[in-house]
Parts: sequence; C-alpha cells; structure tokens
Amino acid sequence: MEECDGMADPAEGTHGILEPGVARAHFELTRRAPDPALRDHVDRHWIVSWDLGERSFTQVILPHPCVNLASEPGLIAVYGIPTSRAPHEISGSGVVVGTKFHPGGFAGFIDGPASALNDRKVPLPELFGDAGISLELELASCAGDADRHIAAVESFLAERLPPPDPRYEIVRAVTRDMLHGAPGTTVAALAERHAVSARTLQRLFREYVGVGPKWVLKRYRMHEAAERIASGEAADHAALAADLGYFDQSHFIRDFSDQIGVSPGEYARACAAAREGVVA
Repeated sequence: MEECDGMADPAEGTHGILEPGVARAHFELTRRAPDPALRDHVDRHWIVSWDLGERSFTQVILPHPCVNLASEPGLIAVYGIPTSRAPHEISGSGVVVGTKFHPGGFAGFIDGPASALNDRKVPLPELFGDAGISLELELASCAGDADRHIAAVESFLAERLPPPDPRYEIVRAVTRDMLHGAPGTTVAALAERHAVSARTLQRLFREYVGVGPKWVLKRYRMHEAAERIASGEAADHAALAADLGYFDQSHFIRDFSDQIGVSPGEYARACAAAREGVVA
C-alpha cells in the first residue's frame, strides 16, 4: 500500500470493502486504468468475479463518494452514491464489470445535480435517452466480457466528454487534498486553501459530487481507519484516532460504529479471525 503525506492511497487497497479478508475468500476484484483521454473523469474500471457453487455471500461496502456505471446480472445502471453502508449479495457464479468515476467526475455527462443520483440505481435510458438504450443493449450483449464492456463504455464516454470546467477542477483539487492532506483537515481550511468560501465549496460538492465536503472528509477518514484495523496495523485504537485527527477516542468510536456498524474492537476481532482463516 503506497503511503502519502496523510491517508494511504486507496487505489490499490481495499478501502471501502469491509472485512476484506472474508471478501477475498468469496470473490476476486481486478482493476484497470481508463483510457488517458478519460482520466480527468474516470478513476478506474473494475471487475468482480465469483464462483460460489451453491452458496451465496453478502459483502458490505462503505461506499466511496463516487458514481459508478456497472453491469451486473439482471441490471445495467448508473449507481449514485449510497449514503450509508451498502450490502451486495452474490450467489452461484457471475461477473460484474463497472466504471468508477472520480468524485464529481460523472456530473459533466448529465443534466442536473449529482445529488439527484444519491441512493439510486438509475437505468441508462433515463439519463441518456435513445443513446442510453443503445449502450444498455450493447453492454447486455457483452455478457461478462470485460474487454468488450470497457471498450463500449469508454467509446460512449469519449463521445460525450465534457469541456474543461474550472468549477469541476476546484472539486478535483479539493478531493485530492482531502485524500492526501494532513489528518484533521477541515472544510474551512480547504476552502481557504483553494480561495473559495465554505458555502461555495458546499454548493460545488452538492452539484458535482452529490454529497457535502464534510461527508467526504469523514468517509475518507473512516475508510482509512477500517483499512488499518483490518490489516492488523492499528492495534492501539486511541493512537489510531489521534493519527486520523480525532480530538478524542470516544468521538472516533462513535463515528466508526455509526459508519461501519460495529465498534473498532469488534471489527478488529472479526478481521483478525479472517486473517487466521477462521470466519467468525
């Protein structure tokens, strides 16, 4: 895991996948970089594949502040940001192919604010009309063929690539600072650093990302906390809380329990059991 000035870069980690040790026993996740022409808007493509026989498995995700366009068995849609933990059930065998946009990166492809997509799975025709119908049919014909799927999505996006947008560039710069900045960074400090008011930053995030800047800061911080605990790196939770910029451990425990669903101690025990090959 590549280290940075603040939190670790999640690009190659398991940030957002809760109890990743258990996850690895049930499905395989691979990632692909997007075409260079799309990199200002697309973070990566991803493929999840599994073969569980007669079994089923539910993976809980703590979502990133990002929109995804994904094709899974029975549904092809744009997935807005789930604002709470998101369970995903898989069974038998299958493949899901998706495209993850940068925070705010999908907004330029649609009319209206990104916040209208929150907690929704939106069919492509609803967003793109006849072109969405054509893409939906093309992706359905791919039937899990990741190469064809990704090529079709990239061609579709390349034809609709938004022009340069200074307001989106502010959002991109701020979210990079959130991810790589010092622990304890505040929205007010970010706004000042990027020469905008906190109110303007709030408005830009609602329009482009779909959630507010404080929500994104908390989510990145919680991803990092869960990742460190899952790896066994952070046995001292008081020290972890301080390292992530919390003023006290009780505040950290409340945030962790609210977002992850269990206390840091409970999560650490479940992840340790998975690392030892015993699924609690």
